[in-house]
Amino acid sequence: MSMEYDGRRAGMSKEYVSITRRGLLGSAVAVAAATVTGGPATAAAAVARPRDPGRVPTVWREFTRTPFTHPQIPYVGRAGHRGGSARFPRRPVVADVRAYGAVADGTTDCAPAINRAIAAAGRAGGGTVLIPPGTFRIDDLIRIGHSNVVLRGAGSDRTKLYATRNLTELIGVYGSRYGGDKSSWSWAGGLIWLAPTARWDSLVAAIKDKAWPFEGWTGNKRDEWETLTTVAPATRGSWSVTVADPRPLKPGRLVLLRLADDADHTLLEHMAGGGPGPEAYYWDDKTKLTSYVPYEWPVRITRVRGRKVTLERPLPLDVRPEWDPRLTTHVEPLTGSGVEGLTLEAVETPQSPHLLDKGYNGVVLQCAYDCWVDDVTVRHVDNGFGFVAASACTLRRTRVAGRGSHHPYFCREGSHDNLVEDFTIEQRTVPAPPNTQLHGINVEGLSSYNVWSRGDLRMGTFDSHRGLPFANVRTDITVDNNGRHGGDASAGPLFGARFTHWNVRVTNGRAGLMKIDGLAPYSATVGLNEVTEFDQIDVPDFTGDLHSRLELYGTTDVVRPRNLYEAQRDL
Repeated sequence: MSMEYDGRRAGMSKEYVSITRRGLLGSAVAVAAATVTGGPATAAAAVARPRDPGRVPTVWREFTRTPFTHPQIPYVGRAGHRGGSARFPRRPVVADVRAYGAVADGTTDCAPAINRAIAAAGRAGGGTVLIPPGTFRIDDLIRIGHSNVVLRGAGSDRTKLYATRNLTELIGVYGSRYGGDKSSWSWAGGLIWLAPTARWDSLVAAIKDKAWPFEGWTGNKRDEWETLTTVAPATRGSWSVTVADPRPLKPGRLVLLRLADDADHTLLEHMAGGGPGPEAYYWDDKTKLTSYVPYEWPVRITRVRGRKVTLERPLPLDVRPEWDPRLTTHVEPLTGSGVEGLTLEAVETPQSPHLLDKGYNGVVLQCAYDCWVDDVTVRHVDNGFGFVAASACTLRRTRVAGRGSHHPYFCREGSHDNLVEDFTIEQRTVPAPPNTQLHGINVEGLSSYNVWSRGDLRMGTFDSHRGLPFANVRTDITVDNNGRHGGDASAGPLFGARFTHWNVRVTNGRAGLMKIDGLAPYSATVGLNEVTEFDQIDVPDFTGDLHSRLELYGTTDVVRPRNLYEAQRDL
């Protein structure tokens, strides 16, 4: 695959791809590529790191030969908005919130004015809504419900939204569909909430009726879909499928690939890598986990030739007849929308007891595809940034700060192919109250092929939260590993197959959820400093050989390439 071809597919201009190639030649990735292939590294790269050429693990050499089907490392080179494009769209300015009554005095409730401006942009077919420098009080949540609408502040250090109320006050108590006294605001909803208008309206109506909903692409009862066509068998890593009826399909259309499980749970076994361990695992009593299937994977069609349909990304799993594979419709998506350049600060209140959050939540993307958040800080929130049934979205230059959060980042309800890069979780400014919990960067609920890249976790952990997430990557991250993972036992295994931790620097030497060769099936832990077990200690969910890989253990920042996602993107 040439660099020009990959760049155009990701939505980059030809000029940008050329610049990217020149930059690559002077990077550590070029050194790694030269080491793998035996070719010469550039002089610029040699000058940049004359005394530390790094070390290339065997597993990377293997991956470059079979990038779409490697048994331990997933292909995530297309994760994020528009296939990982380095540029977000610059939509024309269509509204300034001041023209709708917003005042940067810190005391006037500006939520109605901001929402009116956003609605006007939606009616216009999209565009940018500007929020100038200053502090704007909001006594309601901010909603982006139309595609191609961007809410843009003057920068996270210049524009502040000061939120005074939580989601329990604004919408109501939100119980769990699985019972108990838990608050679903502990893992759902945001004070800036990106979700298609019709989907948001139906969710809020269900919450007010206490008919606790499913939150994903097929409606509150998972019944809002129709079959477009059935799909012939195919293998993981294929970029195309053969369909029975191509007539409903066209390039650019977003569809769901739907895979149902069978009575023997062979789909769940496949997500866990297959073999004796997953086959021996007892799935039937994992009722929360089994409620997550069918697996629903949103993807755009790029080409239709006869019955052969080419997809924007390679298949995440095998497609087998016993899983009733089909392409289906879904609720109207939110696409092409974003939030940029602002801080959302909630009124400072004590963190709530575990799972009883009131909903001082940050920015959430729900039923969103090809959306983004850039240069945004959230402060004093219960939960920071969330993907809820969101796919192909990017969070870039985001930060969680203030009194401490339950989930600084969460990724759940079947969220796939998302990218979180250049992110920071700051140290909390006040001690944690009793009976609270800190997770970190969360992933759960069959979410797959997500990437966390270039991160600084000054507190927290890599929270694989049960629910069999699989094929997720954490790379080039520094972490003070002092958080704990969560997850109900009925949600099943912590890890599915192809989790990869690559170039991770653990500052407090704690192994839990960092060194996963003894926990995660068909996983890779590469370039991790020496760590030891203490505090929360887990045992593997699957018996027998986990087929995991451990390379360059006991090193710090010597693995080449340094960043697995960037190296895959540049292959």
